[in-house]
Amino acid sequence: QVQLVESGGGLVQAGGSLRLSCATSGLPFSNYFMGWFRRAPGKDREFVSSITWSGGRTYYADSVKGRFTISRDNAKTAVYLQMNSLNPEDTAVYYCAGGPPSREWVGLNAQRAYNYWGQGTQVTVSS
Repeated sequence: QVQLVESGGGLVQAGGSLRLSCATSGLPFSNYFMGWFRRAPGKDREFVSSITWSGGRTYYADSVKGRFTISRDNAKTAVYLQMNSLNPEDTAVYYCAGGPPSREWVGLNAQRAYNYWGQGTQVTVSS
C-alpha cells in the first residue's frame, strides 16, 4: 500500500520559514518524480514545485521562485519543501504527490501527471 504523509505545516508570521516533509512508503521512490501542490481557501489546487527522480532538475511556480526549495532523499524515500520569506498569500493546504516515469511526458507541473497524493498539511501565514 502506497502512503504519502506530509508534516511540518503550521502557523507562522509573514517573513518566516517552514520546512515541509513528505514521508513515503510502498512507492518505488527512486524512480518517481515528486511534486508539491497547494490549495488556498476558495481556490483550485495549484502547482508549487517538482523534482525529478534523481533530483537533477527542479521546477517552481513563479510565485515561489527564489523563496522555496525542493529537495529529496532517495535513501529516506522523502521529499522536502523549504519555504522562506513566507507571506499570507502562501496560506494553503500543501500536498505532496508522486508520479511514475511513464507520465513524465505530461509535465511535472501538471496534476494529472501524478498518481499518488498525500492528505495535505496546513500552512497558515499571518500578517
